[in-house]
Amino acid sequence: MKRVFLLALFIFFGLAGFAQQTFKVNLWADGEIADEDYKDAVLHCYLAAEPTGRAVIACPGGAYEFLCMTYEGWDFAPILNPEGVSLFVLQYRLPRGRHAVPLADAQQAMRYVRSHAAEWGIREVGIMGSSAGGHLATTVATHFTDSITRPDFQVLLYPVVSMEQGVTHAVSRDALLGSEPSPDLVSSYSNELHVTARTPRAFIVLPSADKAVAPRNSLSYAQALVDNGVPVDLHMYEGGYHGFGCRTDYSEQRQWIGELLYWLKKK
Repeated sequence: MKRVFLLALFIFFGLAGFAQQTFKVNLWADGEIADEDYKDAVLHCYLAAEPTGRAVIACPGGAYEFLCMTYEGWDFAPILNPEGVSLFVLQYRLPRGRHAVPLADAQQAMRYVRSHAAEWGIREVGIMGSSAGGHLATTVATHFTDSITRPDFQVLLYPVVSMEQGVTHAVSRDALLGSEPSPDLVSSYSNELHVTARTPRAFIVLPSADKAVAPRNSLSYAQALVDNGVPVDLHMYEGGYHGFGCRTDYSEQRQWIGELLYWLKKK
């Protein structure tokens, strides 16, 4: 598959006492897709110096209107890399009326990472997403087309899951599906409706006082996973706020990250 592999040379530097390899790749090559913004789909790669076999592709949030690449993206590198988990932060293209575009970029990222799995010491590739990025992550987890695009696990931070009015995040829905989507399109992207026994296991964290994305998104998705026999580790913390990511000012930051690292090591 044609790609422009390196936008930047490998950079080796010390970060919190470990050596990290970082680089960026374009996910699509000229002529591979028709979209003029194909160069905007970029994967930011942070390889663990001592890999334990797991990798995470992170989809930052931003209501499908922008991307929070810092505390919902590459700021997770110094958290995950020392634990042997390689991080890939997906700079996916914003839909702008093209609802299939973010999913296409995410699935391409899955293919790219898996194509280098042996080289980078990776056995399992998970998908991670925050807010609208959580919607993209659950779309990847429920709309995969083959074993290559199926994640081995999913990590969801206060995710948008449903596109149903009254449950969804309205701004994210409008940005992804348009202001007047058909009922079929709404149903197709209401990911709680598409959970099956093959949906990958999940770790979900959210604040109970989320005023932007209703907790019902996470709770309904967790219930759908349980109903289909899919393991789920659900953490809803009292109070809090939407969009905490790995920010240190969130009072439960050390707690939830500790739970995530424990969960990643269990399997």
